[in-house]
Amino acid sequence: MTAMMQALQSVTAGGPETLELRQVAVPDPGPGQVRLRVQAVGINYPDVLIIEDRYQFKPARPFSPGAEVAGVVDAVGPGVSDLAVGARVIAMLGWGGLAEQVVAPAEACFILPDGIAMDQGAALLMTYGTSFHALRDRGQIGAGETLLVLGAGGGVGLAAVELGLALGARVIAAASSGTKLAPAQALGATPLVYPAEALDRAAQRAFSDAIKAANGGKGVDVILDPVGGSYAEPALRAIARGGRYLVVGFPAGIPALPLNLPLLKECDIRGVFWGAHIDHEPAAHRAAIAELLALCARGQIRPLIHRHHPLADAPEAIRSLTTRGVTGKVIVTIQAVHGSR
Repeated sequence: MTAMMQALQSVTAGGPETLELRQVAVPDPGPGQVRLRVQAVGINYPDVLIIEDRYQFKPARPFSPGAEVAGVVDAVGPGVSDLAVGARVIAMLGWGGLAEQVVAPAEACFILPDGIAMDQGAALLMTYGTSFHALRDRGQIGAGETLLVLGAGGGVGLAAVELGLALGARVIAAASSGTKLAPAQALGATPLVYPAEALDRAAQRAFSDAIKAANGGKGVDVILDPVGGSYAEPALRAIARGGRYLVVGFPAGIPALPLNLPLLKECDIRGVFWGAHIDHEPAAHRAAIAELLALCARGQIRPLIHRHHPLADAPEAIRSLTTRGVTGKVIVTIQAVHGSR
């Protein structure tokens, strides 16, 4: 009989409530692939978008969301020589992770050091990978510069706070409540609360002034923005001459920025698309992940886990990212269950 497993699948476009827990066939690895027995899946905002057909990639249905996984190799396809059965790995898939077993390209897998737990590994790739690429490659941040992180309570934002401090920057962490800022403040960042609702013009001016005040009255050198919306323009108005504004995402909406600001500030607005970086610079990407794993193994970075959910509750895990109630990373844990024959 065909081996079967549980998988959470998107059968029709819609919100998390449309996802179905189904019995599906266990996949076999093809050439250059390995099969993983999934133990933990990191949930990210693209998981919200991909099931609604609002992401840049639209996989054929049915498919499982879940781009970021940690698990154990339990089968190896032809041509794979650098991974063996039993290896603990993390991998970026794009989608497919919310299942008991999944196949992945061997080149997308990274050995997880023994000192790093599976849930920590599943929280590492997308948020820290994105923030590391943003700050070092796109932002070219230097020791002693000031970094403003918007959305500093979320996965990407909190990773950027931690990495900014590790890279020697002074960090101002901004989020919608003191509770969400507590982890960033504990790391050593200067906290800055902004209103949770969309900012009107007066609130935008106040936010811009507050950013400068948090930096001793001066503009900030680098801004990492995974939020967008009405927060973008006041943040840009608080940038220093020659500063770099890093565009990461738009959960609060795509902003319309006045282009006179980059002219007057002689600053740069730089896009951050980690997926394109992986595709175009694979060697640099693998080197960066090796650095992140080393930092994590040494305890210099440590992903904050907001909550663990079982596979059956994964729709709620995805839904939680549409609220402002998440601080850190949401993880779905999957028991090490083999398909039955």
